[in-house]
Amino acid sequence: MKLIVGLGNPGNKYTKTRHNIGYRVVKKLAEKYSIEFKRSYLTKSLFAKSLEGPEQIMLVLPLTFMNLSGRAISKIAKRNNVSLGDILVVHDDIDSPFGKIRIRPSGSDGGHQGLRSIIDTLSSDEFARVKIGIGRPQKKEDVVNYVLSNFSREEEESLIEIIARAVDCCNVWFETGIENAMNEFN
Repeated sequence: MKLIVGLGNPGNKYTKTRHNIGYRVVKKLAEKYSIEFKRSYLTKSLFAKSLEGPEQIMLVLPLTFMNLSGRAISKIAKRNNVSLGDILVVHDDIDSPFGKIRIRPSGSDGGHQGLRSIIDTLSSDEFARVKIGIGRPQKKEDVVNYVLSNFSREEEESLIEIIARAVDCCNVWFETGIENAMNEFN
């Protein structure tokens, strides 16, 4: 089984924020695979499973808020016997320009609290991630306020294509592996 996790914060208040780009990509993946999310109270997440093909895919949206994302992911990975190499985390990246997509096989948290939580609970940083650039605040705005702010109208228009590319990146990772995804999207 492969696990694709979208990072974000639960609740309508956060739906269109920069920090929730991971949620949005994984929701689009669910649409692509025509699978619906179900709620798991045990793992504190929404999950959707595809039964097609030789290998199953599980899409996960933690409902634990960003800073505690690792709790949900750890429980799901253990419960479904998913190895670190079969986990892909989709998240926002403040250190990349808006719209830039990069996929990496592993790495540090880079100051991202959701990744830090996952690394801490899995006791490893050896899982893949798709980083979607949201850029840095232009003014001396607080980073927390920036990542929790909504995208501008112009950015929202661009997000249609950015999210579609991120979905394609996840799909290549799932179907043909990290090397092919890195060659195509980095």
